[in-house]
Amino acid sequence: MTHYILRRFFYALPLLMGVNILTFVLFFIVNSPDDMARMQLGQKHVTGQAIDNWKQQHGYDEPLLWNADASGGEKLTRTIFYQKSVGLFLFRFGLSDSGRNIGADIKERALPSLAVALPTLIVGLLANISFALLMVLFRRTYLEYVGLVLCVVLMSVSSLFYIIGGQFFISKLLMLVPISGYDSGLAAVKFLVLPVLIGVFSGIGSGVRWYRTLFLEEVEKDYVRTARAKGLTETQVLFRHVLQNAMIPILTGVVVVLPLLFMGSLIMESFFSIPGLGSYTIDAINSQDFAIVRAMVFLGSVLYVIGLLLTDISYTLVDPRIRLS
Repeated sequence: MTHYILRRFFYALPLLMGVNILTFVLFFIVNSPDDMARMQLGQKHVTGQAIDNWKQQHGYDEPLLWNADASGGEKLTRTIFYQKSVGLFLFRFGLSDSGRNIGADIKERALPSLAVALPTLIVGLLANISFALLMVLFRRTYLEYVGLVLCVVLMSVSSLFYIIGGQFFISKLLMLVPISGYDSGLAAVKFLVLPVLIGVFSGIGSGVRWYRTLFLEEVEKDYVRTARAKGLTETQVLFRHVLQNAMIPILTGVVVVLPLLFMGSLIMESFFSIPGLGSYTIDAINSQDFAIVRAMVFLGSVLYVIGLLLTDISYTLVDPRIRLS
C-alpha cells in the first residue's frame, strides 16, 4: 500500500514540472514580456523606454533562462524562469502586476470558493446517484422514460439560463434570498443557498444519465444474478452490490471536479459576486494581470494532480486488487 502511494506520488512530480515549463513557455516565450508591457500600457504607440520601465517595475527585465552578465549561480537565479516559475513549486506566488500579494489573496478567497463548491459537490453527488438508482430500479417502465426525457431537457438548457432564471424567480419575485453578494460567518449562508441549488440543479441532467449508465452495466453482470438467486430484493441488490461495485467509475468522475473545490466556479462566482478564486481569475484575465493568471493555472494543475493522487488511493479502498499492482 505504501509503495503504491509513493509510486503514484513520484509519478506526479514530472507532470507538475511539465505543466510549469509549459506555462512558462506560453507566458514568456509565446507571449514575451514586451508584449505584456504593450498590452498593460494600452497605447497604440508605446516607446521603448516605457516598455523597459514597465518590465523593470514588474520584474520582467531579466533574461528568460540564462543571465550571461551575472556570475556564479546568479546566471541561473537572476532569470525570469527562476524568479517567476521555480518559486511556484514552493507556493511562492509573489506579487501581481498591480502590486498585490497573490498568496494572501488566494488564502482570503479560497474559503468562499470552498463554501460554494463543497455543498454543490456533495448534494449534487447524492442527488445524482439517488435519482440514477431510482431510474435503474424502475427500468423499462414509464418512470424511466419520463426521467430520461427530463434529463435530456435539463442537459439541453444552458447553465446561464438557470443562473439568470433563478435570480429572477427566487430572488427578485419571491425575495427568498439575495440576488448576489457575500458576507462572513454564518451570515454568508443566505448568499450561498441559491448558487448551490442552481449548481446542483444544472448538473442533474448529465449526472443522472452518467450514473444510470454505470449502474445499468452492473445490473447485467453475473454477480447480480447470483445475488437475486439468493433471495435478495432488487433494492438490496442495488445498494449492497451494484453501488459498491460501481464506486471506481464514480470516484473517477468525482476527481474531475475536485479542483473546483478550491479554484471555484468562474461563471457562478462572477454572476453572484462571490469573492472566490473563480472571480479572482476572471478579474485577472480582464485586467490582463499575467502574474495572477499564471499562478492560478499552476495552482489548478497542482489541485488536479492531488485529486488524481487521492483517487488512486481511494481505489485501493474499494478494490483491494489494486494494492497488489
